[in-house]
Amino acid sequence: MRTRAIVNPAANTRRAGRRWPLWQPKLEAILGPLDVAFTSGPGDATKLACRAVNEGYRRLIAAGGDGTVNEVLNGVMAAAPVAAAKTLLCPFPLGTANELCRALGHLAGPDGTLQALAGGHTRVIDVIRADFRDFDGRPATRYGYLVASFGAAAMISHRTSASRWLKKLGPIAYFLMTPVVTLTYQSRQVTVGIDNAPPQTRTLFSGLIASAENGGGGMRLAPGAMIDDGLLDFVAFGNLGRMEALFRVLPGIRQGRHVAYSKVTTCRGRRFHFECSDEMLVDLDGETLGNLPLTVTVLERAVRVPVSPSP
Repeated sequence: MRTRAIVNPAANTRRAGRRWPLWQPKLEAILGPLDVAFTSGPGDATKLACRAVNEGYRRLIAAGGDGTVNEVLNGVMAAAPVAAAKTLLCPFPLGTANELCRALGHLAGPDGTLQALAGGHTRVIDVIRADFRDFDGRPATRYGYLVASFGAAAMISHRTSASRWLKKLGPIAYFLMTPVVTLTYQSRQVTVGIDNAPPQTRTLFSGLIASAENGGGGMRLAPGAMIDDGLLDFVAFGNLGRMEALFRVLPGIRQGRHVAYSKVTTCRGRRFHFECSDEMLVDLDGETLGNLPLTVTVLERAVRVPVSPSP
């Protein structure tokens, strides 16, 4: 199987570029020679991945953080459908959070990923399709694998990513930014449509549409969500006051206890649509994309990935 490694040397405040030479020989000992391509800016990994799939590469190593893996996924989805369906997407965690590796049981570390690749076990997972308005107001589409969010959660991700000094702290950066956003953010009226049910207008502080449990540096954002069940889990944070959100909801979010709070509701579906007359940011897998309106759809069993063997 021909392998293209797409490496983002700027990931994790450029630590990825310094660490890659240490891991490439270990990967080649398992997979054979790698054809390595380095990114030089945003969007490069998507172009490189699309080109690689169309050129016949059937294993793609995405070396970097979740943003790098997301770009590679979008490149696979943009490639010829028949070729894309035969492609193995291999996230290699050299970034800040590495949430997809965590969801796949690699323990968010390179050693776990090496073991998964050596074992040869794979899994076909669902993909999230997000249709939204970009920052120029134009319709746009992106694909993801973990969680789409809007409202306060998207603002936390956006402000964390925008802070160069916070990003240096790793996953703890999200925890530090959460109270800052929570104390200033206000709930908004959002029209919510789920599958074929009639739309309803709800007052929401934030919303998460998840394919897997984890996100935001290891938090259990959507307890019970499964990455290959053909469904998405919607976690709706209702009309929360600032102190209420800060002291009664957020303390339990790392362990997933927030879903037991009365103003936090959950449901499952295949298609969700959200509209708001006020501006609300949209985020997918830790990348800020634009604003509502947002339509999130599950693409069932759309991409194959390596997984750690069951204990």
